Amino acid sequence: MRNLRILITTALMIALSSVGVSAASAANRVATNCTSASQAQAQAQAQAPAPAPVTVWLAGDSTMANPSAGRCPVGWGSQFDALFNSDVTVKNQAVGGRSIQTWLYEGNVSSTKGSDGECRLTSTSYSSRWQAMLNSSTGMKAGDYLFVQFGINDSSSACPRHVGPAKYQQLMTMMAKAALARGAHPVLLTPVAAITCSGGTATKNRGFVAETFAAGSATRVPVVDLQTLSVSLYNSLRFCPNNGDYGGSGPLGTFFCNDHTHFDTYGAQRIAGLVAGDVRRQNLPLAAYLR
Repeated sequence: MRNLRILITTALMIALSSVGVSAASAANRVATNCTSASQAQAQAQAQAPAPAPVTVWLAGDSTMANPSAGRCPVGWGSQFDALFNSDVTVKNQAVGGRSIQTWLYEGNVSSTKGSDGECRLTSTSYSSRWQAMLNSSTGMKAGDYLFVQFGINDSSSACPRHVGPAKYQQLMTMMAKAALARGAHPVLLTPVAAITCSGGTATKNRGFVAETFAAGSATRVPVVDLQTLSVSLYNSLRFCPNNGDYGGSGPLGTFFCNDHTHFDTYGAQRIAGLVAGDVRRQNLPLAAYLR
């Protein structure tokens, strides 16, 4: 019996030892596999291509343009670059006083209207700024963006700035298609609102909204409704009612120049933030470059 107990005890010890070795081996295999997976993941991340540099082209009027001199006006486009990382370059080609047609055909829009009610073109040659954007080697390239915002000066009844609704939609559609043809991503914007009040409420005051959305629908490109966004911001900041103080003091003077339309630097920054926020809200690929 004593010998039997010894044999059984020895067998159990050998069995338990084998189990321990197997468990240790399994644990080692798991640890090795985890390490290999981590190393593979780190290697893949190291080899992942860096985000491609992107140029964001801006076409618009003075509410978007870079400031020329002095404190006012400051277009929101001049504040747009600061919202992105270093892989984005903003090229702001907005120019004060331009309608979409005078921006496209600088110097070639006459002061007389044709039978269709539109300002006559003396030449169909594009402006140097639009030609530069269309340039196959130095202009818009695949992956770039084109932001287009007009509709303020276009409402003029007199030429050369006057543009009718149908013409406006046609020209905005043309610009979007030109960007698409180059592999770029157009983004159309409704015109930013000036500050007008109805009692204690800021109100919309720009046209060409339906035409902007129609152009976006026709080309299947995103539209930023900057008029609605800006009016909502004015109401959230409680700009209405006001005493007309646009001289640099108070919330209105900090935001607007003294014409109720153009922006001081702070106002331009807030409007640029609205555009960037909608880029993020619509989950456009450009949102990946926002700070």
